[in-house]
Amino acid sequence: MDDNKRILELRKQIELNSYKYYVEDNPDLEDWEYDNLFRELKSLEEKHPELITQDSPTQRVGGISEKFNQVAHKVRLYSLDNSNNYDELRAWYKRVVKEVGVYHTNQMNLFGDNLCDIELVGELKIDGLAVSLMYEKGRFIQGLTRGDGVMGEDITNNLKTIKSIPLKLFEDVDIEVRGEIYMPVSSFEKLNKNQIKNNQKTFANPRNAAAGSIRQLDPKITSMRDLSIFIYTAILDKNSTILTHSDAMDYCKKLGFKVNKYQKCKNIEEAIDFCKKMADYRKTLDYATDGVVIKVNSFASQNELGFTARAPKWATAFKFPPEEVWSDLLDVEFSVGRTGIVTPVAILKPVSLSGSVVSRASMYNFDEIKRLDISINDEVLVKKAAEIIPKVVKSRKTNTSKPIVLPDRCPCCNTPLIEVEGEVARYCPNKKGCKAQIKGRIEYFVSKQAMDIDGLGENIIEQLINKGYVYSFSDIYKLTKEQFLTLDLIKEKSSSNLLSAIEKSKNAIFSKFINALGIKLVGKESADILAQHYKDINELKCAKIEDLSEIEGIGEKMAKSIALYFSDIENLKVIDEMIALGVKIKNKYSGVQNLRLKGKSFVITGTLETMSREIAQAKLKELGAKTPSSVSKNTNFVVVGSNPGSKASKAQDLGIKILSESELIKIIEGDYDV
Repeated sequence: MDDNKRILELRKQIELNSYKYYVEDNPDLEDWEYDNLFRELKSLEEKHPELITQDSPTQRVGGISEKFNQVAHKVRLYSLDNSNNYDELRAWYKRVVKEVGVYHTNQMNLFGDNLCDIELVGELKIDGLAVSLMYEKGRFIQGLTRGDGVMGEDITNNLKTIKSIPLKLFEDVDIEVRGEIYMPVSSFEKLNKNQIKNNQKTFANPRNAAAGSIRQLDPKITSMRDLSIFIYTAILDKNSTILTHSDAMDYCKKLGFKVNKYQKCKNIEEAIDFCKKMADYRKTLDYATDGVVIKVNSFASQNELGFTARAPKWATAFKFPPEEVWSDLLDVEFSVGRTGIVTPVAILKPVSLSGSVVSRASMYNFDEIKRLDISINDEVLVKKAAEIIPKVVKSRKTNTSKPIVLPDRCPCCNTPLIEVEGEVARYCPNKKGCKAQIKGRIEYFVSKQAMDIDGLGENIIEQLINKGYVYSFSDIYKLTKEQFLTLDLIKEKSSSNLLSAIEKSKNAIFSKFINALGIKLVGKESADILAQHYKDINELKCAKIEDLSEIEGIGEKMAKSIALYFSDIENLKVIDEMIALGVKIKNKYSGVQNLRLKGKSFVITGTLETMSREIAQAKLKELGAKTPSSVSKNTNFVVVGSNPGSKASKAQDLGIKILSESELIKIIEGDYDV
């Protein structure tokens, strides 16, 4: 046999066994046999480099990227609406059945009307990172992150290192599939042990570990992390003879993709039964799941239902209730945040909770310790708030329980703590000398919702502060390459990238700049309201308390906090210094000609069908309106979508005009007088 034929045969054998091992978990070859085949292939390719192809198993690790290029998705990736209980699932299904418009005069369904059932598919929702994979003539050519759904990052080289992603399909077809990259829980635990051993930062949960691994600029690092994938959908040709989602998943398995367990359900009650079974079954799995995705099976019905601005109408995600688990409270640490608030943190005997190992949990404030009567060595019940932040919710005493000693001095700078009347928190007043507060403020300043300085993470910020390079926000814009090069793990390229990110942040949006300042009580929404009301930072600096407090969504407490911030000479000096160093602040609301809704206040409740709530709020703000999150006597209109909350009832009680989504659209388009 000539070398060319042998190379082709070896590739076929290796890929087939990779499929058997990484997808079916049923390998035909022993590890040593596989390794021998791989070495033989590598040797032959080195002998004949002209025969190397991109889909060869030897090419799974590519070259290092300087950055990930942004690429437009051919078909947009949408988010999923969530259902948190079975009644919400039934309400979603009723809308689906009615909108599809399938009527049967002799069949009564569970809603008691003449609508027949629509077949569904239930599948586990993987807690991972969504990606899109493109194949031409069966060869893997490109892989993108989800990104914002419209644009994604090209991570092709990194995806090639994941052995459950086939480089060559079993059929020579053109196809795009979407899947979820995840890290097995056992691999996550092993990775964190190695991180600790190498004195490196650990990951919070398997999803963070997977996301951090897949976005490494060096694919060799990704290849050392044990990642896998489940394919959950395929983008098929319009002329395809595959008519259902379940058939599409069967076809994906036939092509060589790894597909998770799914079940066809004839109606919503069967889907609910599937959710109940999966709630227990998922605890036996070696990967994290946070719910069940329920989809209409028929592609024709999916097309008829279509999409809202953010999500398909033909699918919903049922989220499992937060898990709770008992652990032992070993100790309590006290941390200081950017505003000086001292927060107790529970140090726990490590326990597995919602797919990750938890050893720390929030206890919020000192009053919470008293309310829950928590002591050291207590057994404590821990759950995850919104499936993210572990918190202690209950305690029970043991024979060795002992009281928690609450600090009266700052654990960082030893300054005596103070209490503020009307607040439960204790504060460190040493705003300018407490390193923990400085670090917290800088971290917030560079975050995505603020100045968005990519790469300037917690570890780097801590080093910059410890070396005396950074004290205030303006110091960030004075940093030099030489200073960055004195930090641990920062090389020439990294320092250049950080300086570029800092330079890019100088073109700041006014609302984000206000948020970045970290003014007490002012968050992202409040910053946006202020940016609508004041044309620039100089105008905001001079704003009086009485004027600020009259703005809907600001109020007296926040107005006093804003005025106090801008009365501090040191704060004004830092802002002026940033501007002198080249920071340009642009107000996206300035120069808007059509402000016909100026002074009007709209609260949106429930789910809108034609656009997301965020898009609706943005459109209203562009016309000068305010969009607070709560209903008050100053609210002019409440827009009610499907499944509205208590805001609709409160609007009725206050006599506030209620608008439908169609009326909102007419107002935005100028076809409805307000």
